[in-house]
Amino acid sequence: MYRQYRVAVVIPAYNERRAIAETVSTVPDFADHVLVIDDASTDDTAAVAQAAALRSLQPDRTEVIVHPANRGVGGAIATGYRRACEIGADIAVVMAGDGQMDPDDLPALLDPIAAGHADYVKGNRFLHPAIWTAMPPSRIVGNALLSAATRVTSGYHHVFDSQCGYTAIRREAIARIPLDELFPRYGYPNDLLARLRTAGMRVVDVPVRPVYGEHWKSGISLGTAIHPIPWVLLRSWATRVWSRA
Repeated sequence: MYRQYRVAVVIPAYNERRAIAETVSTVPDFADHVLVIDDASTDDTAAVAQAAALRSLQPDRTEVIVHPANRGVGGAIATGYRRACEIGADIAVVMAGDGQMDPDDLPALLDPIAAGHADYVKGNRFLHPAIWTAMPPSRIVGNALLSAATRVTSGYHHVFDSQCGYTAIRREAIARIPLDELFPRYGYPNDLLARLRTAGMRVVDVPVRPVYGEHWKSGISLGTAIHPIPWVLLRSWATRVWSRA
């Protein structure tokens, strides 16, 4: 537990056999549950994750859920959110299966919720001084542009680094989100922010360290980003505006 809150760490993973063991084994001890969502990987991600859990000091806290068909990272997170609520977690944290998120930053994500100041906390790598040396220049430009657009469509003008998936959310906030309608693939963070705004949730940014280690390999191509993002942003903006009508 963390400050009397039960914490579930949701780890969406697709073909992450190289990094998933380290990701599972480095989840802080105060996390009550570790939920690995294998999104129909074509490698042995699920088996490697389970083996890592069995070698840990708390093997029973890890559960591996395998999707029979690929649903996308947003779909995997939705599965994790549902399961976190089913097992009684108060806060659900998302940590990517590729090891791109520093476990030492987890308390910073939890503190605003534990203090009663936020319903959803998201990491902002642009608030960390290492951003300019750790993140590839093309990613800096792309993330900055998408973050600027998401500020407009979501209505959260104070948040940035919209594509950072290192987040924490209150159980009550999950209940206010239509998980079945959440965009399931690349672009889900942009859609989620707009839906949180519609639900009147408090969102806070906190600094997190950008990590691009040996296992990092982007699954995002130019086509992957260009095709869905404008549609997702437009739909998110329209949904938010319509809800105020």
